[in-house]
Amino acid sequence: MQANLLDVTARVSSRRDGAAVSFALAGDWVLAAAMDIERAAEKMVADGRGATRAVVDLVHVSRLDTAGAWVIGRALDELARAGVEASVEGARPEHELLLREAHFRRFETDSRPRSSLCIDILADLGRSVVTAGRDAFAGAVFLGEFVAVTGRAVAIARRFRFTSFVYHLENFGLRSVPIIALINLLVGAIVAQQGIFQLRRFGASTYAVDLIGVLVLRELGVLLSSIMIAGRSGSAITAELGSMKMREEIDALRVMGLSPMDALVTPRILALVVAMPLLAFIADMSALFGGLLVCWGYEGISPVAYLEWLQAAIGRNTFMVGIIKAPFMAFTIGIVSAMEGMSTKGSAESLGRHVTAAVVKSIFMVIVLDGLFAIFFASIKY
Repeated sequence: MQANLLDVTARVSSRRDGAAVSFALAGDWVLAAAMDIERAAEKMVADGRGATRAVVDLVHVSRLDTAGAWVIGRALDELARAGVEASVEGARPEHELLLREAHFRRFETDSRPRSSLCIDILADLGRSVVTAGRDAFAGAVFLGEFVAVTGRAVAIARRFRFTSFVYHLENFGLRSVPIIALINLLVGAIVAQQGIFQLRRFGASTYAVDLIGVLVLRELGVLLSSIMIAGRSGSAITAELGSMKMREEIDALRVMGLSPMDALVTPRILALVVAMPLLAFIADMSALFGGLLVCWGYEGISPVAYLEWLQAAIGRNTFMVGIIKAPFMAFTIGIVSAMEGMSTKGSAESLGRHVTAAVVKSIFMVIVLDGLFAIFFASIKY
């Protein structure tokens, strides 16, 4: 037999009897004596190696907190992993409770199985396809609900929230005019400048007017406006609805018997659909005006000649292509943004993730929709 004693606040003495070892703990096993209890636990593990059974006696422990209980639990766990069957004796009821609730827990980290880069890429691609399919299904369900609610609002005029519609029309439309006009003015000027410089090589710099008119009216005006609205208004819709979802305001609307789709989503989407053609028109005029300034300054084309050549280069169909696209793009932005906002969970991280997803998905869908319209109008020769 042997006995060892640590002359510290938290003490442990060990006694070896053949294949069995007993530990007598004494003193204060608390956080204030963290260094002492760590040393005592290390001694328990070292003295217990080689034994088959260990008994830990806590009858002389005066104070015990969660830190001490956790360290004792860790020592018992290490003894068990070394093949020592350990048990606790003499603990007061409050100490038993601490040992049970604050015992050491070993968290095993799952090791990812080794796989090749090719398999990982294919797995990520498969997950992306599944996620896209789920998003498409959720979008179809959300679209159906929106159509049903909007149909009821059209059939029963008093159900339509006209005040909310006008408010969002001002917010999405009128307040977006300065940035839409400025961006398209600069883009029109850049397109005109590049067109003049490139066509000047062939002595056809005046055809820059045709380039500006067709490109702006058919593609750039509505596309740039849609991208700006997706970043400005689409993110705002997602953030507003997501914040309401986090604060349980949407649940409160349902409890009061109101439809969140009717009260929150429909006015926003309809306001976007109405505002976008107007913004596209303003974008077209701004871009054409920017092209006029550059053509006048770089090539000496007077405003009168610019307008005459522009009339000869474009037709009514050129102008209508962009205007026809506008409401469809606005509708897509509104549906994607509202769906992401309503999908927000109860955390700020979820809100940020859904706002980012709404902007990215809206811009992606706008570009895809623009490509589909380009194929359609080319096939019907419009």
